[in-house]
Amino acid sequence: MKKHNTIKILQQVLGLFLVSLIVLSSCSTTKNLPKGEVLYTGTTKTDYDKKPANKTDNTALDELEAALSKAPNNSLFGSSSHRIPFPFGLWVYNSFVRYEKGFGKWIFNAFAAKPVFISTVNPDIRVKIGTNILHDFGYFNGLVTYDIVPNKKNDRKAKIHYTVNMGHPYMVDTLTYYKFEPSIQNIVNYASRWSKVKPGDQFNVLDLDAERTRVNTILRNLGYYYFRPDLLTFQADTTLVEGEVSLRMRPLPGLPPEAQRKYYVAKTSVAILGKNGEEPNDTLLYRDLDIYYYNKLPVRPNMLYRWVNADQYSSDVSARRRGKKKLYSQTRHMRMQERLGEVGIFKHIESEYVPVGPKLTSDSLDLNIRAALELPMDAEMDLNVTSKSNDQLGPGAVFTLGRRNVFGGGEKWNVQLKGSYEWQTGTNKSSLMNSYELGISTSLTFPRLYFPKLHRREFTFPASTTFQLYADQLNRAKYYRILSFGGKATYDLQPKRTVRHSFSPLRLTFNVLKSSTAAFDSIAELNPALYVSLQNQFIPAMEYVFTYDNAPLKKRNSRLWWQNTIVSSGNLTSLAYAAFGQSISKKEKALFGSPFAQFLKVNSEVRYQWILNRNQSIATRLGAGVIWSYGNSRVAPYSEQFYIGGANSIRAFTVRSVGPGGYVPDKSNRYSFIDQTGDIRLEANIEYRFRIAGDLHGATFLDAGNVWLLRDDPGVDSNDASSRNRREGKFKLANVPRQIALGTGLGLRYDFGFLVLRFDWGVALHDPYKTKKKGYYNIEKFKDGLGYHFAIGYPF
Repeated sequence: MKKHNTIKILQQVLGLFLVSLIVLSSCSTTKNLPKGEVLYTGTTKTDYDKKPANKTDNTALDELEAALSKAPNNSLFGSSSHRIPFPFGLWVYNSFVRYEKGFGKWIFNAFAAKPVFISTVNPDIRVKIGTNILHDFGYFNGLVTYDIVPNKKNDRKAKIHYTVNMGHPYMVDTLTYYKFEPSIQNIVNYASRWSKVKPGDQFNVLDLDAERTRVNTILRNLGYYYFRPDLLTFQADTTLVEGEVSLRMRPLPGLPPEAQRKYYVAKTSVAILGKNGEEPNDTLLYRDLDIYYYNKLPVRPNMLYRWVNADQYSSDVSARRRGKKKLYSQTRHMRMQERLGEVGIFKHIESEYVPVGPKLTSDSLDLNIRAALELPMDAEMDLNVTSKSNDQLGPGAVFTLGRRNVFGGGEKWNVQLKGSYEWQTGTNKSSLMNSYELGISTSLTFPRLYFPKLHRREFTFPASTTFQLYADQLNRAKYYRILSFGGKATYDLQPKRTVRHSFSPLRLTFNVLKSSTAAFDSIAELNPALYVSLQNQFIPAMEYVFTYDNAPLKKRNSRLWWQNTIVSSGNLTSLAYAAFGQSISKKEKALFGSPFAQFLKVNSEVRYQWILNRNQSIATRLGAGVIWSYGNSRVAPYSEQFYIGGANSIRAFTVRSVGPGGYVPDKSNRYSFIDQTGDIRLEANIEYRFRIAGDLHGATFLDAGNVWLLRDDPGVDSNDASSRNRREGKFKLANVPRQIALGTGLGLRYDFGFLVLRFDWGVALHDPYKTKKKGYYNIEKFKDGLGYHFAIGYPF
């Protein structure tokens, strides 16, 4: 086997060597093309008789460009007009196309590229398609033509030049609804105020399709189960008014009678398959819901009834209580399917409506649902490795184990273990102790709001409650060891597909400085702010997070994600403190013998991604935050302070190695980063992402940012240059431009589909503090400005 592989590799190396010799001796791309064929080398710049004036024009031109574009051989990123200057595949084609067997045939099959001819591009068909696209967008007099542009040096090569004469667009004059059955006619006439096609709009087929879908949705929500968009058609008249089109929507002739009849849901049943796909062998009637299951019912029947009847607080409840059948609604049905999916315990759900009795006369439907359960357990592992030229190296890992449907009501319990390890490489430092972080957390999530008077209600949008306990230990070698533990309760609501609210009325954390060394104590003595931020204290906080994400919206060429977080700590505790007769103005208020933190923290981050095409995109991120400490403490807890750097931030710098402000870290002390945090954060990133080949993608990026202090550190001695306080750390607007750390770099990503492996190489361009090197590029040694990061997933 090894011998066979060796021979194959030698063949490939020899083949490449021979091909290279041939390429050097003969570089023709047309010498042996089939007779009569002309090599297509791309398109010239398309001529338009007008510029796009509105969104409709831009959409029309985008579709027109897609119809006319065809990538030539050795295209640059799929472009139809730009090519890579070395058409290696064509050179091989022309040199070896005559070989029918042997080694030459093997080289041809392995390295040749199939030529793209003018005949295969077929410009005649493309201009007809382009002309139809213009008509679809209201340019009824528009016309697309083309010319063949031969290569001046080689008449067997040619480009295609397209000319687009758009003319003037037609506008919508009127839209009327015509020849519907009387009850349907009344519905569509009443709902016409929400029409997608309005007088004065430019005619385009996209609006017509949207209007057809709108009318269909309205009718299906009112019981017309068998109605479909393709049963509607438009008639257009352009002769009444010059430059305008009069439209009529009407049903197709011979509309089936069942499409014009309202239907009611008579009976609903749910069949839950066994773990291995076994068919149900037992049944249960819960209220008016038939439940079929295999051996043992895995879900509480009352919860299953709630999910299937997610609309139980709608106007139809009273009708059901009176024994009346429920009118079919497309929106209600989709909501039911979404609710079953949101619970997270089913991997496959099918639903079918079956007529009760003869289809020609029946007005009732039975709803049959079949569902297959997900595996009860799942596990997930995230890994990352970070390296920097200052010899800091370390891996990190997060392992999550989850259990679905814990109590038979869709609840999910999980345990998460996380850890990171960091050591100093190099023979002269290998004996030094290492740093690590270990954490464990457990959470229980209910697929509903667990709150008095609300836990019995099934909302028409996703809502859940999570209770979490956690503990985390951080060990900084030769300095300190801190333990953080606590818990929180969180309510998540998603009233819209793009909007999510998360509220934690109670988030309690207790920080314990378990041990410290003499070296740390000496630093803390000169920098009291650092010690205060790490001291034993309670952090009783409330948190609210608002997230907007347009990813669920279809047919968008951009993605916007925006998250805002507000955290308030100690205020309710301070009021409770006063309720027991203690003075609010007391400086050192304590809870269970330890001081509690008081602060207000606001953080915002927005991400915007332009999808240029299926192979290219530009991703951006902008983040800002501020934390203000007051009352019981003038310094925010260390765990709440901002920091930047690392694999998902400014990639030319390691985590907590930037700032605050123009603070100069002690480079002789490799743990100087422990006080590189701040009260203010500004960060921006831009990344150009592109496909290299197959599932391998590349990126080039630019990162910038820093953190600052709102106040000078306590105990600052401005006359003592050796004082270990964070000088130049306080935020001053005039200093911001020169105190922004800047880095660039390149990256590789391999997309497996279920995960993305990422490697980033960061190059520092500007340190935020003064160095021995003058000018904006103030990195003293190039190698000290390099950062290497291995990670899973995209940075943002």
